[in-house]
Amino acid sequence: MCASRAAYPSDLTDEQWDLIEPMLPKELPGGRPRTTDMREVMNGILYMNRGGCAWRALPHDLPPWGTVWYYFSTFRNDGTLVQIHDTLREKVRRAEGRKRTPSAAIVDSQSVKTTEKGGNTDMTRARRSTAASAI
Repeated sequence: MCASRAAYPSDLTDEQWDLIEPMLPKELPGGRPRTTDMREVMNGILYMNRGGCAWRALPHDLPPWGTVWYYFSTFRNDGTLVQIHDTLREKVRRAEGRKRTPSAAIVDSQSVKTTEKGGNTDMTRARRSTAASAI
């Protein structure tokens, strides 16, 4: 954690950071050296995930919201967040003596109901306004 600020409940511990850091993409060769603290970027992403605030409402002691958003969207699009999630899930499941991946899934009734709609034929037809034809 950054020593210049108080910790948030969503901040990574040293142990958690040691697990996640190797999964983050390295900076690209040939460009400007990365000056952003990637641990603080991950802390910003986790703060957003836990708090559910607007990106622009990130606290000022975390990296700028635009920087956090850039890395979040990059990690989401290139599969980094999925890789982190899957790796950590497998580690937790193995520690509990379970198989690495779940063998079953649950679909709630609300998800099933939304697929029963029959497309355009079941939609209510729009009515034409009679106010415009009264001229």
